Parts: sequence; structure tokens; C-alpha cells
Amino acid sequence: MDHDIRLKRLRFRAWHRGTREADLMIGGYFDAHHARWSAEELDWFEALLEEQDVDIMGWAIGSIPCPARWDGPMMAGMRALDFVPKPGD
Repeated sequence: MDHDIRLKRLRFRAWHRGTREADLMIGGYFDAHHARWSAEELDWFEALLEEQDVDIMGWAIGSIPCPARWDGPMMAGMRALDFVPKPGD
């Protein structure tokens, strides 16, 4: 698949999760970081999107334990909420 088409599909899926909270967290994370991701990181994110929103959100906010498969630098980025706009941005 063409890289640009893949990114457009991933962005759509990241922003259309089913709840506004999940859209903001997952879509916001994608928008903030996807331009720097390697092919492996894109694969990771694409696979993550197959998981349930309640699980992704729980792993990211720490309310439920994160499986080893998903725990790592990218989940740490979601946990850090480093994609949330700061006042004045």
C-alpha cells in the first residue's frame, strides 16, 4: 500500500474510535507523532488500533495493566500525554 494512503487510513481510524475521549487520545497521539515513526512503529500503531478502546485507554492512563506486547516507548508516549496542546499553543 502507498505510504500516504496508509497514513490517511490510520489517521481516520485513530480519529473515529467510537468515543470522543478515545478519538482525542488516540487520534491526538497519531497526529503528534506519526511523521517521525518508522515502518515498525507504524505497524505497532496499526495493530494497536485493532484493540478495544477501553483497553487502549486503560493501558494509556494506567487504570489497567498494559500487556507486554503493547508496553514500550510508544505506549509511554501515550501515557505522557505529550500530544495534548499546552495553553497558548
